[in-house]
Amino acid sequence: MTAIIALSIFGISNLFLGFWLSRKTIQTFTLGFLAISMGLTVADWNHEYMWFGNMFRSTNTSINFSIIIQLAAFFVVAFSNAFGQDDEHTHPAEYYAIMLFSVIGAILMVSFDHLIMLFVGLEILSVSMYVLTGSDKRNLRSNEAAIKYLLMGAFATGILLFGITLVYGATRSFYIANIANAIASTPKESMPTFLYAGILLMLVGMLFKVSAAPFHFWTPDVYDGAPTIFTMFMSTVVKTAGFAALFHVFSGMFGGLYATWALPIYFISMLTLVIGNVTAVYQQSMKRMLAYSSISHAGYMLMTISANQSSTTSTILYYSLAYTLATVTAFAIFKIVSEYQTGRVEKPENFQAFEGLAKQNPLLAFCLTISLLSLAGIPLTAGFWGKFFVFADTFHRNITYSIIVAVLMSAVGIYYYFKGIIAAYFKTSEMEVIYIPGLYQVALIMSTLATLILGIYPTIVKSLF
Repeated sequence: MTAIIALSIFGISNLFLGFWLSRKTIQTFTLGFLAISMGLTVADWNHEYMWFGNMFRSTNTSINFSIIIQLAAFFVVAFSNAFGQDDEHTHPAEYYAIMLFSVIGAILMVSFDHLIMLFVGLEILSVSMYVLTGSDKRNLRSNEAAIKYLLMGAFATGILLFGITLVYGATRSFYIANIANAIASTPKESMPTFLYAGILLMLVGMLFKVSAAPFHFWTPDVYDGAPTIFTMFMSTVVKTAGFAALFHVFSGMFGGLYATWALPIYFISMLTLVIGNVTAVYQQSMKRMLAYSSISHAGYMLMTISANQSSTTSTILYYSLAYTLATVTAFAIFKIVSEYQTGRVEKPENFQAFEGLAKQNPLLAFCLTISLLSLAGIPLTAGFWGKFFVFADTFHRNITYSIIVAVLMSAVGIYYYFKGIIAAYFKTSEMEVIYIPGLYQVALIMSTLATLILGIYPTIVKSLF
């Protein structure tokens, strides 16, 4: 709760600081604000608090998710490079403020104990992302992406609200514990039919937010059209918050009806894995490939939710952290290389733009390699253990077919992830040395080292979760 209050003050302060401070200074202040909020979040460890009429609950699990979300936002701000210091049309103070406000919404989504609080957090996060997606007002692709995101997001929110209404009508409460108790105390034969309809509608609304198939169609276009820095934010902060909320709702609130929702999530996870990985193979743009990669990783996380084991919470936390570190690194390298190659190559977003990267820019090539290997699930990276924990949870539930599909799709993933590595190391071009700002370089090294450390010593973080 203290972190939410602090971020609210920091966000408002950023709006005023923009009148006097330079872009670089505002970026430094925002990084400091996020570091303070993470410290305040850690200070609540082992202290369970209830706020807003018991609508908001702070637990160790919600604190862990909050730290991952704020860490992702910290890296995004560090990689923002002050939003293009040479572009007079950008407004960094406003962008940073909206990002801080959206982090508040994400924290509410991982700490809610009341369905109205879930909706408030979801809307704070979603409306912020609609604005940031269309922030490049002179770019038609950005405008198109924002419109698509807004329209489809509005439909998904309406479906979610209708589901919440039906659940309330069946249980007469919005509180998570009360709904769970009402379901547990009601015989199956006496359960209202519209409760099942409410569960299905809530599932559809929340699956849209995490880009699960067949509700993923907005993802490639929105990720591709949005400014890269906000795509990075969307693919990490929004996805982590969405999965934390999804798991809290279905494992905690609807745990007594596991047989009702587990099978749909199981089949959706398989569909998401197949569509995400197979479609990514045909992408020539690295940004669109990472968009379909994001869809495929949603499938892996849905697998462990459908398994619903005692270790599922820690698995989702570890997977979210590993995915966040690899994704911010990959998008950061894509951002700086594509900006450098603009005007030098015909399509700076394609894999061809990375040809010869290792020769003149070995640090960028190495960090790109580690991030893509982690996303592919190769050993000695955090992504390997993330997938291993997902497979272990699924195996304990004796869902062997999903493991077979997931392993096959992981093999497909290796093919398209290695496109970037092959372009960087085994193809040549006339690329010159790319200037990397100091903060950008430090953040790259930190995220890459964290990916390797988690891959070599996964128990360091797993034990905390």
